[in-house]
Amino acid sequence: MKELKIPFNKFESSREAHSNVSDALDGEEINQVELLEEEFSTYVGAEYALATSHGTSALHLAMLALDLKRGDKVVCCVNAHPNVPEVVRHFDAEPVFIDIQEGTYNINLDKLENYLEDNKSKKLKAVIITHLGGVCVDLERVYAMAKIYDVKIVEDASDALGATYKGEKIGSTGADIVCFNFSSHLKKNICNGGMLVTNSDEIIERARLLVNHAISRDEDSLEYIYDVVDIGNDYSLSELNAAYIRAQIVDQDANITRQQEIAKMYSEALGGVDHITVPDMTNDENTFSLYIVKIDKNRDSFAVELRDAGVGTGLHYIPLHLLTYYKAKYSLRVNDYPVALRSYQQVLSLPLYASMDDKTVKSVIDKIKKIAKTRV
Repeated sequence: MKELKIPFNKFESSREAHSNVSDALDGEEINQVELLEEEFSTYVGAEYALATSHGTSALHLAMLALDLKRGDKVVCCVNAHPNVPEVVRHFDAEPVFIDIQEGTYNINLDKLENYLEDNKSKKLKAVIITHLGGVCVDLERVYAMAKIYDVKIVEDASDALGATYKGEKIGSTGADIVCFNFSSHLKKNICNGGMLVTNSDEIIERARLLVNHAISRDEDSLEYIYDVVDIGNDYSLSELNAAYIRAQIVDQDANITRQQEIAKMYSEALGGVDHITVPDMTNDENTFSLYIVKIDKNRDSFAVELRDAGVGTGLHYIPLHLLTYYKAKYSLRVNDYPVALRSYQQVLSLPLYASMDDKTVKSVIDKIKKIAKTRV
């Protein structure tokens, strides 16, 4: 395979990241995890933040904190990363898939409301809302549904670090739990890490108990004396990862500004190109953690030609009902989610990261235009 000159994603580093990591390696008496949790809760405006080893760990811990049990149901978007229904299945609970809204690739709230209205049950525990690419759904409407139908709201903010809804950062807008991922899916970071945030005393107390095997200690006892009071797991984040992520949080707002600049460059240059549909640019709160276009003909061959030209691409996502496990487990048919299916056949995520310079962006644009001209 030809080496990509312009990869789909590159991790962002800084002098502060190097300094923080050096402090951890040098054994400085700095609790990097504790500082990260404090700084993160301040950054997003949440009451509590609990660091985890990965974004999937945060989601799994969220299900534990909500006391998800066998036979319970959790609603999610059919266009999500497999880790969303996966954490539900680990409890032998059932994920319920909802089709997407055309153009945003997020969950269709009309269809969500119809499902909640038609399926009132004590077994229906939660709705996981994924904010794809930094585009947020109408959260006021979601929270209103949650009150009416008595379900918990868990937001998957893997692509929404620093994103806002009506001026308020995701993590502070009213969900029961919000989960972040510092190395999200196809946009891998140099380190792993996740974060669970909540304003609920009850949820954070349970999450903190379960984050390390449900081990409890008496502060007055010897350090090696402990008890286990529930079934938890090890979701803990390392000091090294926490040190690096702390610097990432400091830079995030500036990175978002640059992402938005790059998205504007893409849209202005590609907006009139045949066979390509650019995303809606009217939403000022879109962070463009992903820049998703539609290719109207032969998306995969377009991606292959870009790869051969040295440009990496991504896909967000293969709809969950097309994946072997979920298709077989729940007898799902290809046409059960027509909007997600239609979008999946065309969507392609272009390289976009804050360290991309204008020259690199222009190179991607030129290669896309050249390939588009060969299409009939």
